Amino acid sequence: MPKHTLTTESGAPVADNQNSATAGLGGPLLLQDQHLLEKLARFNRERIPERVVHARGSGAYGHFEVTDDVTDVTRAAFLGTVGKRTEVFLRFSTVADNLGGADAVRDPRGFAVKFYTEEGNYDLVGNNTPVFFIKDPIKFPDFIHSQKRDPFTGVQEPDNVWDFWAHAPEATHQITWLFGDRGIPASYRHMNGYGSHTYQWTNAEGEAFFVKYHFKTNQGIRCLSAEQAAETVGRDANSHQRDLVQSIERGVYPSWTVYVQVMPAAEAADYRFNPFDLTKVWPHADYPLRRVGRLVLDRNPDNVFAEVEQAAFSPNNFVPGIGPSPDKMLQGRLFAYADAHRYRLGVNHTQLPVNAPKATTADNYGRDGFMATNGQGRHAKNYEPNSYDGPAQTDQPLSAPLAVSGWTGTHAAPAHTKDDDFFQAGELYRLMSEEEKQRLVANIAGSLSQVTRDDVIEKNLAHFHAADADYGKRVDAAVRELRED
Repeated sequence: MPKHTLTTESGAPVADNQNSATAGLGGPLLLQDQHLLEKLARFNRERIPERVVHARGSGAYGHFEVTDDVTDVTRAAFLGTVGKRTEVFLRFSTVADNLGGADAVRDPRGFAVKFYTEEGNYDLVGNNTPVFFIKDPIKFPDFIHSQKRDPFTGVQEPDNVWDFWAHAPEATHQITWLFGDRGIPASYRHMNGYGSHTYQWTNAEGEAFFVKYHFKTNQGIRCLSAEQAAETVGRDANSHQRDLVQSIERGVYPSWTVYVQVMPAAEAADYRFNPFDLTKVWPHADYPLRRVGRLVLDRNPDNVFAEVEQAAFSPNNFVPGIGPSPDKMLQGRLFAYADAHRYRLGVNHTQLPVNAPKATTADNYGRDGFMATNGQGRHAKNYEPNSYDGPAQTDQPLSAPLAVSGWTGTHAAPAHTKDDDFFQAGELYRLMSEEEKQRLVANIAGSLSQVTRDDVIEKNLAHFHAADADYGKRVDAAVRELRED
């Protein structure tokens, strides 16, 4: 006798899970076979729409521990005491490919952290690069369309990729990151993470600061060359997923030291770069790294679909002491991420175990909709204000207000004294060793030389020339040599 009885979804025992019911021996199937129909119907519905971006992902649970006092710059409770631990879930991902894509490819990596704090869940959505390709969310759908599969050919096309970049000179900095040595991490454990965007911290006195997050891997940076990556993909397309699961199962827990750069809010207006431009970094000489804590991953999910595929991160999930900045890309994502999850997972996705608060309880007036939990709200009223002791507002803003002025309209970002699209890309290039420069040029040329339109190639070459004369000269020569072969 089996230890447990197999049942249908309604709890009835299953008599035979090997043979469908038929009209006589060898006859056609019967519509009354509820167990068969239930299994087939559920099988048809096992998948949900994959993420448009960051579809291919891996994740793990762990904790964040505060190691340094930062109460002078934020009143967030989970950062309030040295030694305090908060449970986290971290999801890694590639950006451009589909759910079935390979791990070891040249692509930015998502680095999304959910902190289950006592004041609600705080979601920090970033990448393994401190910058991005664009600075305005209105360009994001077009950018992603250029990187995804072409609607006619059904494959990723270098013509599309580089044509978009030819018309987006601000991408030059991120391109230099992507095609450099860190463009293909050896594993998720061996790469840094960044909040990338600029966020706001507010202390108990109401003083506002702008911050950028840095997660420095304690395993050391390890990356793959283009040749090593191709070999890895051919051997194991799931290399990063397998490495993460196996390392945690062995008790080799990956960890990151967490730092922030802190800018007093009053300094933002006159800083030489636009501090809210996602294509720019803040030089550490101006705003040095300040250690905050340590993040450790020590538990694998029990079910990848339930906990990785259904994990929903929304950068508008703030907690008291943390809020948004005028970063236009961040502002766009405050809407887009949550909206994507409502489409993919339903309006009640925040009740799924991986997304639900763990150190507190959600208490609001949301009701009904697909997948509403049993007893949601029970007999409580579903409106506010009310006379029945329902949850009420605190009248305490999570973060300091952002000053606004001027006329509405489709404005370009305000120019700062050192704002341009190429300076920081050139600075990054000049930091590289001779060997790193050679690999960067070879990687860019290998991709750009596949473009069929001469004008698109020339526009992109002009960007590299503008970043650094030597950079442009080398890429130009390498592209022309490959096209002549």
